[in-house]
Amino acid sequence: MAQHRGEPQPQHLGVEGAVARRRLGLGEQARDLAQRADVAERVRFIKEDLFSADISEATVVTLYLAPQLNLRLRPKLINELKPGARIVSYAFGMGDWKPEKQATIRGTTVY
Repeated sequence: MAQHRGEPQPQHLGVEGAVARRRLGLGEQARDLAQRADVAERVRFIKEDLFSADISEATVVTLYLAPQLNLRLRPKLINELKPGARIVSYAFGMGDWKPEKQATIRGTTVY
């Protein structure tokens, strides 16, 4: 996991999450990164369909999906996440949803 000076690291944010991965190898890579960041006990890795996976307990949802998938996923995020849950989209926005924050990290926009 990249460490950025001056930015809070995951182990200090008190987040819980579930990760659904479809591409082979990404799950293993994510587990390794979570262990190195000392947050593995707070992240659940699952192999399920993105649209049927239970995300109701997540406090942070991180997306790296094509824009049309982000838009298809919006109703699920609205209906299942608790108030205060954070959504972070890497590289692609969420349509007409305006982000609370936007940053450029290593040349890529994060919403």
